Amino acid sequence: MATYALIHGAGDASYWNLLVPELRSRGHEVVAPELPSEDTASLSDYASAVVEAIGDRRDVIVVAQSLGGFTGPLVCDRVPVDLLVMLAAMIPSPGESVADWWGNTCSDEARRAEDAREGRASEEFDMMTSFFHDVPPEVVAEATSREQRSESEAAWAEPWPLKEWPAVPTRFLLCRNDRFFPADFMRRVVRDRLGIVPDEFDSGHLPALARPKALADRLEEYRAELLR
Repeated sequence: MATYALIHGAGDASYWNLLVPELRSRGHEVVAPELPSEDTASLSDYASAVVEAIGDRRDVIVVAQSLGGFTGPLVCDRVPVDLLVMLAAMIPSPGESVADWWGNTCSDEARRAEDAREGRASEEFDMMTSFFHDVPPEVVAEATSREQRSESEAAWAEPWPLKEWPAVPTRFLLCRNDRFFPADFMRRVVRDRLGIVPDEFDSGHLPALARPKALADRLEEYRAELLR
């Protein structure tokens, strides 16, 4: 039995509502804490929320989605972790803020270029087009029925505090149909910042909503590899 620690991106922990029972049905413990959202909450506060949820559990696999990529490595630097899975995640560099990441990686340009190639030319981000295009309608309705929380201004502006990537096995799971972080863009960022080749998954940016069972299966494959 493992402990899966799930770190949500922008939004809230309800993102994991479909994945949590899939993992628990396989006999694992799952923690999916709500990250703090008050304006003064720091990246360290985000990590503390996850560390507190993990407690003294062992055999921990951290899964960090999107913006959660800034938090996942901080957790791995503070508690024993067997594996870090970066899921369609932002990969920070030392001293880089969330606010600076977009310009440093040219992510917005990559998204607009991909939209233009696919006939979706639009300068402005559209949540339904970029996030929910492959999510079942009933799941979209449930997810968008909740009030959207704001993100912490402090965490957005704070330089990422680690001087190097933590010494933990790391996998990056890229979503091939991601319209927010297009696949070619993420392949480049993963290569440049982690020096690894990402694994790939047939999903848009929100795989825990679009394909929770298949995502659980993939995470279980990673866990099985640890046991070999």
